Amino acid sequence: MVPSFDSAPNPAAVFETPIDLNFQLPDPEDEGISEQDFQQKLEAAWQVCDRFDLQTEIWRGRILRSIRDREKKTGDARGSGFLNWLKDREISKSQAYSLIQLANSADTLLADGQLDPDAIRGFSKRAFIETSKASPEIQQLVTEAANNGDRITRREVKQLADEWTAMNSDLLPEEVKAKAAENTLPSRYLAPLVKEFEKLPESHLAFLQEEVAKDPTIDTLKQVSSDARSLSKYLDAAAQVQAISQSSVDVEMALEEALRVGCLNTASDLVKQAAQLEQAIAKLYTTWKRLGTLADRLYVDTGASTPHLRSLLNGLERLSSEVMEVQLGEGSERTVRVRILSE
Repeated sequence: MVPSFDSAPNPAAVFETPIDLNFQLPDPEDEGISEQDFQQKLEAAWQVCDRFDLQTEIWRGRILRSIRDREKKTGDARGSGFLNWLKDREISKSQAYSLIQLANSADTLLADGQLDPDAIRGFSKRAFIETSKASPEIQQLVTEAANNGDRITRREVKQLADEWTAMNSDLLPEEVKAKAAENTLPSRYLAPLVKEFEKLPESHLAFLQEEVAKDPTIDTLKQVSSDARSLSKYLDAAAQVQAISQSSVDVEMALEEALRVGCLNTASDLVKQAAQLEQAIAKLYTTWKRLGTLADRLYVDTGASTPHLRSLLNGLERLSSEVMEVQLGEGSERTVRVRILSE
């Protein structure tokens, strides 16, 4: 059996009860068992492992927190005792603090009275981690479901989060909320839309909100979510492109025209590629300068006694000189030449 950890007076007591994880798994080659029974037996065993894994990691987080807090009180300022403890057990610092955060979340939910200690056994490990990262409103919904005896997986956490988002976001038109309340519009399509809406300034929301309100269907939600995503990328990229900021381009008017003729995705990709190209050019220049500096230093430090190093410098000259040459792909006959002009 898997022991309860919340009722134990101390961490060691968790393991006083024998733990039997020697499952009798069905034979995968047994044609006499139905697929449904086969899957159910494996799912039952998996859930036991999942619950035990969650309980173990919460206790590990509590143990690590105790070690860390003790070190803060009695150890040195660098926390070397805590780090050595981790090193001896082959635990990275990031893993340790992730476990401590998990333990903190569990203790907070328990201390606030939101979650019944026995209800933790209804969570899968990943579902509990998702719940610990969620907003207080989502946590309350999930813990209520867990306290009612529901099995909580990541799917349930996401579904509850989507439902809460659909009914509480001020960015969604009332027509959409009404459809969601009637269960005629699945909430899982609304959360991505709200996420994209949150990235946009108010001046760009009205048009998209009107589109959704006029035809609150799944196809419309998908299309508007895609448009909002492209719009956000367009605005972010346009703000980064020097070629745009240093010219007389009216970004807003160009955006309106792209929306009007239905080529927002193309315009968004164009601006995004322009931003990436400018960044690549800047990186190319700094790398080229660094290469030239290192080549000059090596040339000064070598002489006739190092013919192979001199040969290396000669071979790299096509990259460190003012005109760089690179062949496109192995065995390609096409050569790209890039010239960097000094100011």
